[in-house]
Amino acid sequence: MGQRGREKGASGEESRALLLKIAADEFAQKGYYETKVSTIVKRANLTQPTFYLYFQSKEAIFQELVDAFRQNLFAYTKKSSLEPGIDSHSVPEALTKHLAAIFTYFVENPNLARIGFLIAQEAEELKKQLAAQMTDNLVSGQQNKYYRSNIDMSIVAESLVGIIERLTVTQLLQGKKQPEEIANEIVPLFLYGMLFHEDGGENHKD
Repeated sequence: MGQRGREKGASGEESRALLLKIAADEFAQKGYYETKVSTIVKRANLTQPTFYLYFQSKEAIFQELVDAFRQNLFAYTKKSSLEPGIDSHSVPEALTKHLAAIFTYFVENPNLARIGFLIAQEAEELKKQLAAQMTDNLVSGQQNKYYRSNIDMSIVAESLVGIIERLTVTQLLQGKKQPEEIANEIVPLFLYGMLFHEDGGENHKD
């Protein structure tokens, strides 16, 4: 069995995974242009020929990381659409759970989050697609009578994407707040607003 055959075995898959992990760290910390294949393979204790067994170029490994982030993020976002028939009192809890799951994915994959949201050239397009998916989810919620019908859900979705991106950078990845904490802040804000009620009750507790 030749070198290529050996590399394609179990140890080869481990090498590929290691290269992806180290590349994600390099791209996230240094950016695309400052990241070098030579540095990636040196950190992995592998050779450049080994790198090129799995990836055609630096661009190829970067794109694989971006694609992985997009695929996983959209999978979580799709799951966050509320099913018909949920009791209205259960909506806040369900939304908080789904949003916390997205933040948990980010905190477990901080390098991918930085790459996908901040570094990739297609980051803006990714966020547009994310907002579109969220809009569909929210419109579905309107149709199921979970939300008021006179709200432009595209505005809500765009606002959510902006909040998710910003809080991921300033709170989550800084270790200032945990996914559940952030979700528990965002959901009541969107569902009930900021106004204090003179009757002494918080809006979402009435």
